[in-house]
Amino acid sequence: MLRRKPEDYIRESKHDIHKLNRNYNPELHPFEAEREYQRALNAVKLERTFAKPFVGSLDGHRDSLTHLAKHPKSLSTLASADASGEVRIWNLTYKTCVTTFPAHNGVTRGLVYTPDGTELMTVGDDKTIKVWGAEEESWSDLPRDTVVSKNMVTGLTISASGDTFATCGEATQLWTRGRHVPSRTFQWGVDTIHHVRFNPVETHLLGATSADRSIILYDTREVGPVRKVVMNLKTNVIAWNPMEAMVFTAANEDYNLYTYDLRRLDRPVNVLMDHVGAVVDVDYSPTGRELVSGSYDKTVRLWDAAQGRSRDIYHTKRMQRLSGVAWSKDNKFVITASDEMNIRLWKARASEKVGIMRDRERVALQYTEKLKEKYGQHPQISRIARHRQVPRHVKSARAQNQSIRDGAKRKEANKRKHSKPGSVPYVSERENHTIDEME
Repeated sequence: MLRRKPEDYIRESKHDIHKLNRNYNPELHPFEAEREYQRALNAVKLERTFAKPFVGSLDGHRDSLTHLAKHPKSLSTLASADASGEVRIWNLTYKTCVTTFPAHNGVTRGLVYTPDGTELMTVGDDKTIKVWGAEEESWSDLPRDTVVSKNMVTGLTISASGDTFATCGEATQLWTRGRHVPSRTFQWGVDTIHHVRFNPVETHLLGATSADRSIILYDTREVGPVRKVVMNLKTNVIAWNPMEAMVFTAANEDYNLYTYDLRRLDRPVNVLMDHVGAVVDVDYSPTGRELVSGSYDKTVRLWDAAQGRSRDIYHTKRMQRLSGVAWSKDNKFVITASDEMNIRLWKARASEKVGIMRDRERVALQYTEKLKEKYGQHPQISRIARHRQVPRHVKSARAQNQSIRDGAKRKEANKRKHSKPGSVPYVSERENHTIDEME
């Protein structure tokens, strides 16, 4: 005889945990796999149907955007700088400009917040380093401090400790807050350093990119540079992984991104290949598992840090060449700056619902995500999930690049076929772009 206690199955509230009797015998559910497959197929179709990543745009700049700076403590605050020397502070929640002030005479080459978020530092073509602060909840038009550099300054970064910052130009210079002369100068070669960035975890590590196609690593506790990697083409910027102190990703002129580990710099850990133009900027998500990159091909791509292909691509008809990208600290949004003077806000996951979500809706979404993960390798589902509409110029350039790559592979295969065995070594894609490593 079957006997059940009502108290085991009747809940006082909907949040109570109660017992559910389920029989997982496959003989009683002969069509379970078919039902789940159809649900996964419908889920991936609905995901592409409701994929609307664009949230809004911020316009007001009168020249091309050059830099974006995220506020370290406020999710809704963003700073931007343009080629006319103007700096604007934005409120992302209301999509409004809080304040604007002329920072430099000429192009603004660097823009960063101090770690406490109370001050903003800028550098420009007028060879000055300026510190801006808020006075009584409003930003002043006059800088709190101005440092005049002897040489042109092309980049700026500040340590997570807040006591030191670094600039680059003819050499990489380390500065101490409050002093108007650099405390240390690092130099390796004679070429210009155009980008520099502090490690957010190991605050004594500093990475820079040079015009001689090299990536230079410094340790502020040492007298000179530590290591140097020379690549085939110039690296524009680097981004440190916020969760793995020894990992960084370099955005290169050869349309690729290269992820390196400091402990082994002779070859990259991963090569991210999908752009069809020079990669201008790159930024990590707060989790360190994803990347966003902007390129001269007028597209924004989102990547899984462990994969070699992008998981999504964002573009609009009006958006021109990208000049800066940033991933919000709540891991929800992506911010981009482009040449046509617009800042755009995108969802980090194109089909994700923004706003309050009910419990039943959240549980249903988690169920569909598991279904898509379970049946993601099926041809029909994987085809729908990875399909994207791309602009015509991107599609044609991608086909052209693929034909060039295939031709190079055929040439190498023919050379190996008609040469003495072992005389033509096989070089993998990860080893093909790094020329030399020096210590």
